[in-house]
Amino acid sequence: MVTKSEELPSDIQWHMIGHLQTNKVKFIAPFVSLIHGVDSFKLIKEIDKRAAQNNRIIDCLLQIRIAKEETKFGLSYIEAIKVLESSKDYKNVRVTGLMGMATNTRDESIVRNEFAGLKELFLKFQSVSEHLQIISMGMSTDYEIAIEQGSTMLRVGSAIFGERN
Repeated sequence: MVTKSEELPSDIQWHMIGHLQTNKVKFIAPFVSLIHGVDSFKLIKEIDKRAAQNNRIIDCLLQIRIAKEETKFGLSYIEAIKVLESSKDYKNVRVTGLMGMATNTRDESIVRNEFAGLKELFLKFQSVSEHLQIISMGMSTDYEIAIEQGSTMLRVGSAIFGERN
């Protein structure tokens, strides 16, 4: 992402999608506009620190663990509310929404229930934060269900660009 940001036009709004390690934040803080996967107190604290060093405010989505799979990252409901409430103490981070990835299954009822749960959480959290506007759920395989359940942002890269090598 850093290399691409140097090669491409400067007016691109970069979104960091995927798991972000705290030691990598310093590299993207000068230019990233939205970080999709904040999944810990440690990470949001580091983003705030690096954003301050770059005299910026970085928008973030809290990643909520809605899937039952062990391979998925994310905050529990309790952790998410604590991170959201603590984000008020940070001057250079703005939590603008929630993100979740459903279980990788063909059972649409499981996916639908997980997305519905995230939407319910989003509506509850809107009373805690005036900045919450984005509910990011849905990928190339389940975006139609995500739209049905109220998603405002989809991650459909492989549907557009094809599978990764």
